[in-house]
Amino acid sequence: MASVDVVIPCYRYGSVLPVAVRSVLDQPGVDVRVLVIDDASGDGSADVARALADADSRVTVWEHAENRGHIATYNEGLLDWAKADYCALLSADDALTPGALGRAARLMDAHPEVGFVYGRPLHWDGSDPLPAARTADRGWTVYNGFTWLRRRFALGEGCITSPEVVVRTQLQHKLGGYDPALKHTGDIEMWMRFALHADVGYLKGVDQAYYRVHGANMSKAYYETQVGDLRQRLAAFESIVRRAEGILPDRVDLDRRVRRVLAADALRRAGRAYDKGRADTDPIAELVEFAREAYPAAELLPEWKTLRLRQRLGARRARALSPLVLTAPARRVRQLYREARWARFGV
Repeated sequence: MASVDVVIPCYRYGSVLPVAVRSVLDQPGVDVRVLVIDDASGDGSADVARALADADSRVTVWEHAENRGHIATYNEGLLDWAKADYCALLSADDALTPGALGRAARLMDAHPEVGFVYGRPLHWDGSDPLPAARTADRGWTVYNGFTWLRRRFALGEGCITSPEVVVRTQLQHKLGGYDPALKHTGDIEMWMRFALHADVGYLKGVDQAYYRVHGANMSKAYYETQVGDLRQRLAAFESIVRRAEGILPDRVDLDRRVRRVLAADALRRAGRAYDKGRADTDPIAELVEFAREAYPAAELLPEWKTLRLRQRLGARRARALSPLVLTAPARRVRQLYREARWARFGV
């Protein structure tokens, strides 16, 4: 029977921690252990964690005397504690779907070349009981790591939320954990780093984890800053380009491609500010500055031309005429279609 170690970092989420822990302990067909790391919550969350450990010997609790932050806490569990065949990181406010670990373990047992496995996350509002999840096996796809990685560069973003991933522990220890310099895109960078050295498994048509959506999500406010999101995404890709030297022969071309994609994304966001009547509040100048920095030829992009058209029209006229303004070239429409297919089918 395959073994899986699950790390659950917890900072002031004691009220929802039992759901996360129970979702791991109830996984059939695998030998599981759970480590809850309380990052100096100071609100009774550690008491909840200790009660869970008292009730089940498979649960261990580590407590920080001082808050160390999420990256250090993640890496502490994954690199210092995890010893099983496979490992996973689960936020204290999320949960695994029934059979998730067994499905992932079967794929990696069958394919030693696969470094990590993911499926679909099921977005969930925290209501009780948990919503029904798709759990019937529908097979899997194994992607060549380079092919999967090139897809990320082509789209300029990740395709993984996080709780739906199970990693081969040996690979996790070999390649390290989350990069402390990437506080908001460390997960994207880590999955791409793994894909430089291993293949990627995708479980078809199943929900692997519940991802809780609420106002307190750590990344929600950050990603609403727009420019910060783009800069952190670019930093993640830049890290992979550096790491890929001598490994990925087309890394320079991939770097140029992702810069173009992110610059176009920034210009589209600036254009949407006119469409939505937010030209006076959205960071249009900062978005344009980022586009130029990321891709010096940004002024040649179609998105630049449509943004300039909006600016010539003015905020009020641009909003009124937005349905008539071409917001994306045909190739962007095709890209959006491909993104939708990837999100649904993993291809």
